[in-house]
Amino acid sequence: MADEQQPDAIEQEKLSKVAEEQQSEVVAEEKPEVSKDEEESKGPENIVTIEDAGPCKKKVLIEIPEESIKKATDEQFAELHKEAAIPGFRKGRAPRRLLEKRFGKEVSEQVKLKLLADASESAVKDNDLQTLGEPDVDFENIELPAEGPMRFDFEIEVRPEFDLPPLEGIAVTKTKLEVSDEQVDREIEQMQRLTGVWTPRGEADAVEAEDQLVADVLLKVEGVEEQEKLDNTEIYVRANGRVGAVPVEKLDELLIGAKAGDTKETSVEVPKTFFREEYRGKKVDIKIDIKDIKWLKPGELDENLFKQIGVEDEEELRERIQDTLQERLEEQGRAEMTEQIYRHLLDNTDFELPLDVVGQQATMVLQRQYSNLIMRGLSREQIEEQMEQLQAGSEQQAERQLKTFFIMDKIAEKLDISVSEEEINGHIAQLAMQRHQRPEQMKEQMARDGSLAQFGLEIRQNKCIAKLLETAEVTEKKAKKQKKSKKKAEKSPKKTAKKTTKKSAKAEGQ
Repeated sequence: MADEQQPDAIEQEKLSKVAEEQQSEVVAEEKPEVSKDEEESKGPENIVTIEDAGPCKKKVLIEIPEESIKKATDEQFAELHKEAAIPGFRKGRAPRRLLEKRFGKEVSEQVKLKLLADASESAVKDNDLQTLGEPDVDFENIELPAEGPMRFDFEIEVRPEFDLPPLEGIAVTKTKLEVSDEQVDREIEQMQRLTGVWTPRGEADAVEAEDQLVADVLLKVEGVEEQEKLDNTEIYVRANGRVGAVPVEKLDELLIGAKAGDTKETSVEVPKTFFREEYRGKKVDIKIDIKDIKWLKPGELDENLFKQIGVEDEEELRERIQDTLQERLEEQGRAEMTEQIYRHLLDNTDFELPLDVVGQQATMVLQRQYSNLIMRGLSREQIEEQMEQLQAGSEQQAERQLKTFFIMDKIAEKLDISVSEEEINGHIAQLAMQRHQRPEQMKEQMARDGSLAQFGLEIRQNKCIAKLLETAEVTEKKAKKQKKSKKKAEKSPKKTAKKTTKKSAKAEGQ
């Protein structure tokens, strides 16, 4: 939940609102006081009525007085009078009746559009409507009356109105996670694999799981006359492996037990969603002539490895790994508590969202997912297949995202939580360091692709969660213990003995 993307349209609307408010404050400070005479010269006010029109919707009815229409029309003709070129008259000399005859229709249309735009904008601003978009005014079907007031209405989506649940004392459960010796062993084994060397097996030795083969391969693709030949290609003996680029299920069952010089054959049906078009949905006959067999000899836990890592011995290496794993577990625990906070807020806050707003956000969710699939290099057929599955849950995901956004936005307002420019820059600097980029370059890139606004909102949201966790009622529970495998259990005494011997040697040296 914490990793979900925030609603793009809502983010932009939120930031633009803040910018408008800041700008309006500056203008208000600079604007001189308006005298009573000047106030009266503005003419009568529009009559505005606000009605509920459904979830997160308001209907705004506006009546523009006849006097305001006449004043706007006179001003438009006055401007036109200065610039209009009428045959037989110098600029500024043509009588108004001629201007009305020639430009009346255009002037009426301009006056109408200006009055509608100004009136709808003022109605939203003066009534403090927390809108989610622009007023949808049907300009074409509204007529400017020859006399009397002009009446029109429109519907607009607004922020939902709801009450927050109590924010203090939210009950959360924290799983007490501890690093086991087995976890440390697995990390060391992985480290040894990464520093390992592929070593040839003996001529009489058979293939084992996870081995590497060097083989000559022939691929006969359905519908293709010429065979594809791959010389000295590497094949890894795994359950779901590949021969060349062709995926082969249960490849390990085919190859385990074979020896150098053996030939293995199989046929596979390549999935219709496979990324390589030349194999997609086709039957491929595979012939493998095994030339060499290699096994991965793990790297030694010796001084060279300790020096590369920056530790003195195996004991210090294990301690460092344990600290790293413990930090990961702490992060995992915080993520679990964060998810519980989100779930509590969503379950205890009730409000409806308009279907069209959810639909718009669902479209954005799908667009982001579509872009991610393209960036992963999937084919059009693969993308279409996955998009059908994603589309089924996009509305629920969009509704959850929107509700979370509105709830967290209201919490930030209630708790007076904001994010400064310095905080944003600091987080960007940390992220840039991880990705080996310059902070200013990353910030510029985020500003271009629109993710900077979202980044700031995510920082604020994380600050809100941290504040709620400060007052939460946390109950600790122990994690379920996993049974140790027989193999690991047998190894444990040896490692303990090794450590004891090492410590004893140190003690004797002292």
